[in-house]
Amino acid sequence: MIDVRSVVDRVGTTLLHASYVPDKPRGVSDVVIAEPDGRTQIGSGDLVLAVAANTAADAVRLTEQCGAQEAAALLCKPPLAKRVGVQRAARQAGTALIEVRAGTSWTQLVLLLRGVLDDASDEVHAPEGEPGSADLFRMADAVAAVVDAPVTIEDANSRVLAYSARQDRTDPARVSTVMGRRIPNDVMAKFRSRGVFRDLSKGKQTIYVPEQPDGTLPRLIVPIRLGGELLGSMWAVVPGPVAEERAAAFADAGPVVALQLLRRRARAGARQARVAELLRGLLQGTGSSKLAAAEMDLVAGPYRVVAIDAVNAEAPDAEGVRLALAERIARGVGAPLVTEVDGLLYAIVPVDSWSRFREGLATERNHGSLVAGAGEPVGLAELPRSRGQADETLGLLHAGLVAGPVADHGQAWQVLTLHRLAVNVGSGLTELGPLESLRAHDSANGTNYVDTLYEWLRHPGDPRAAGEALCIHPNTLRYRMRKVLAITEIDLDDPDTRLALLAQLIALRWN
Repeated sequence: MIDVRSVVDRVGTTLLHASYVPDKPRGVSDVVIAEPDGRTQIGSGDLVLAVAANTAADAVRLTEQCGAQEAAALLCKPPLAKRVGVQRAARQAGTALIEVRAGTSWTQLVLLLRGVLDDASDEVHAPEGEPGSADLFRMADAVAAVVDAPVTIEDANSRVLAYSARQDRTDPARVSTVMGRRIPNDVMAKFRSRGVFRDLSKGKQTIYVPEQPDGTLPRLIVPIRLGGELLGSMWAVVPGPVAEERAAAFADAGPVVALQLLRRRARAGARQARVAELLRGLLQGTGSSKLAAAEMDLVAGPYRVVAIDAVNAEAPDAEGVRLALAERIARGVGAPLVTEVDGLLYAIVPVDSWSRFREGLATERNHGSLVAGAGEPVGLAELPRSRGQADETLGLLHAGLVAGPVADHGQAWQVLTLHRLAVNVGSGLTELGPLESLRAHDSANGTNYVDTLYEWLRHPGDPRAAGEALCIHPNTLRYRMRKVLAITEIDLDDPDTRLALLAQLIALRWN
């Protein structure tokens, strides 16, 4: 159960200040409003809002009542929380005394406090979901009760974040919005033509849109702002013009929803940062696989690490491109875990999702240049080994040694074997034999005989395939090979010569 101090911390000092909190604060169970007749039913663990307390004497009596019923805290407006008598009564009662900032709406505070308690309940009772994932839906229901109409809460890009009950009493435009989780383009165009989004950006308190000729019901819209920033909007489907008092109450909920959106943004940002930190530790071999598995609810494996290069590192917008790609991959391609290390994206993909993920990457290539190398399946603790294989495969793709845009380490074993042989022998490998004279001829005459020899060796007995790799006719390939033999006098009938030349050419391409 969440305690008083945690509630104050979550709501923030913008609205609440703890005047007195016991060393062992009571757990919070509910929020109640103190009625002016003094007959309020206060229970153990309640947050009691001193709405009717006008004098210090009122606050002292209410504090004593809270202590007798073991309420968690009394919340009151200035200057009552600073009065010596009220503070003394709170200490004697063992009840926390919280000051509510002047100008705070009690209605807004009730909604926010209930959201905090629901959020804490989610953390305890819904471990499989993201903490607080349902708070906006509860907020939508609360706001719908205020305006007596079905409500959606949307972000600044018209994406639906939450919606209330009673959506079946709306119209096709609202149903499509909820089903698609955003306002359909044709519906958005109609609202835009009426200046709705212009009015939202200008900061109007409420916007009323009458019924449209196509049968779209009226809307009452409230912008969600905080600190001058437009965070989103609330849309209520109403039967007609709304009474001024009810419209004002609907608008009063805007700042409370804004706080929820900011808390949601902060929670998501903190969660993403923590996940990225854990993933980098796993990939670099510096993190605990058991801790990561516990925090991210991961099974032991097997997983493939996929190294993805989205854009030239020298491009001015490289970081933005990688971030956009990471978001698309995580949402659309099917990788549950994506992070960035040293300018590359890495996805950790369960083996049973690999085929679908690979197909998604091939489709993602339509957004721009992309190559990806995949490591072998491993357990969670062995991800650094799979990452090394993914990096090696990506290097082969960049060197043109294997075909892309996506390559699998296990399926490229032949090229990997030759590559490792060539690289491990050392840079002096290419200086042996006749290859140097062929390179010198190409450099002096602008010919392409080194690449011709490479493709001929890669496609033995198949001049058509070698020619296709070079984008030349097979007869042109044969002519070039005759020139190669004339320049170098290589014995291509000797299998050891062919193997040595191929190793040299691979080393030349890699280095």
